[in-house]
Amino acid sequence: MEIRQLEKKAWLIRKDIIKMISAAGSGHPGGSLSAADLMTVLYFDEMNIDPAKPDKKDRDYFVLSKGHVCPALYAALAHRGYFDTKELITLRKLGSRLQGHPGVNKGLPGLEASTGSLGQGLSVAGGMALAFKLDGKPNRAYCMLGDGELDEGSVWEAAMSSAHYKLSNLCAMVDNNGLQIDGAVEDVMNINPIPEKWKAFGWNVIQIDGHSVKEIKEAFAKARECKDAPSVIIAKTIKGKGVSFMENIAGWHGVAPNPEQEKAALAELDEKEKLWEKIK
Repeated sequence: MEIRQLEKKAWLIRKDIIKMISAAGSGHPGGSLSAADLMTVLYFDEMNIDPAKPDKKDRDYFVLSKGHVCPALYAALAHRGYFDTKELITLRKLGSRLQGHPGVNKGLPGLEASTGSLGQGLSVAGGMALAFKLDGKPNRAYCMLGDGELDEGSVWEAAMSSAHYKLSNLCAMVDNNGLQIDGAVEDVMNINPIPEKWKAFGWNVIQIDGHSVKEIKEAFAKARECKDAPSVIIAKTIKGKGVSFMENIAGWHGVAPNPEQEKAALAELDEKEKLWEKIK
C-alpha cells in the first residue's frame, strides 16, 4: 500500500483501540497506541498473508510477544479481512474470541501463537524461523516486543540462539516507548543502550521513528536485504500516541478510558486526522 493509505489505516486502528478498550472496561491503551503504526505497515504492506487463505503454506508468521497490546493486533486483523470488524467490540467479553491476550485455542483466524507471558515470544518466533530454514521454506517470522520486556533474560537467550543459527528470515521489532507498567524503563530496570546490546548479540540493527510509516517500510525492506543475520527494528515510539492526555504517561499502560475519556480521545483523533488530510 502507499504511505498515505497506510497512514489512513493507522488512524482507523487507533480509534478502534480506544473503542474496544473502553467498551471492555479494561485493557492496555498506552502500548497498543504506540504499536499501531508498526502493526499497520506489518499487516497491510509487509507480510505475505492472505485473509481468504489464513493457513496457506507459504505465509509469513507474526508473534505478538507483548501480548497485552492485542487490541492493536485484533484491529489490524479485522481491517485486513480476517474477521468482521463488528467483532472488535467483544474484546475481553466472556466467550469472545478476542481475549485479553492472544489465544489460538479460541479459533481466531490469523493468530499463530498464544502469548502474554512476557519474554517468550522471541523464542517462539525464532523456533518458527529455524524450522522454515531447515525445511528450505520461504516463510518469514516476525515478532514484536516491548522495551520493558527486554528485562526478561529469556529474550537474550533467544537473541543469542537466533544469531547463532543466522536466522535472516526472522525480524524482531522493539516498541521502544520508554515506559512500562511501573514507570520509566530506565528507572525500573535500565536496559539501555538497546541498539548496542542487540548488535553485541549479532543482530542486524535498524533504528527508526516508529511513527513514520515511510521509515517503517524502509526498515522492513532493509531487514529483507540482510541474508546472514536476524534483524531487529528498534522503533522509537510514544506511549499513548495520538491521544494527548495518554501520551508519555505510564499510568495509561493498563487503564481503560471511561466514557467521557473515550469521547475526548476519539474527538482528538478525529481532529488530528482532519488536520493530517489538509497538510498531505
